[in-house]
Amino acid sequence: MDVRQLKGFCKRLPGAVEVLHEAPANILSYAVGGKYFAWFKTSEPERWRFSLRVTSERFLELTDMPGCKPARFMARHRWVTIVRVEHMPEDYLRELVEWSYRDAFGRLTKKKQREISESIATASSLTRD
Repeated sequence: MDVRQLKGFCKRLPGAVEVLHEAPANILSYAVGGKYFAWFKTSEPERWRFSLRVTSERFLELTDMPGCKPARFMARHRWVTIVRVEHMPEDYLRELVEWSYRDAFGRLTKKKQREISESIATASSLTRD
């Protein structure tokens, strides 16, 4: 999976919002209900490095792999950075992103979860008509 495909995958998750943060942050973030689940760095020298939140076990596993490291400033919250997404197996990368998305969604209030689910259901029924 390359960067373009991964960006599309993140954008297609239910209720996901893509936001480009200009300087000084220089990140392209993905969030659901205001909770981040992934981002890309958009400036050199780290352009297109991908970060996401993982479980404690996956954090240890990933940070032992070449090309993965603790995310700067966010490692204490179990965020990792994947230096080159195209070197990561596609199924494994999808699994990591889906977990990070579900984790962010799960940290929303029940009310916010319902609102997002209802808006997705409404949008889905409009496209079927």
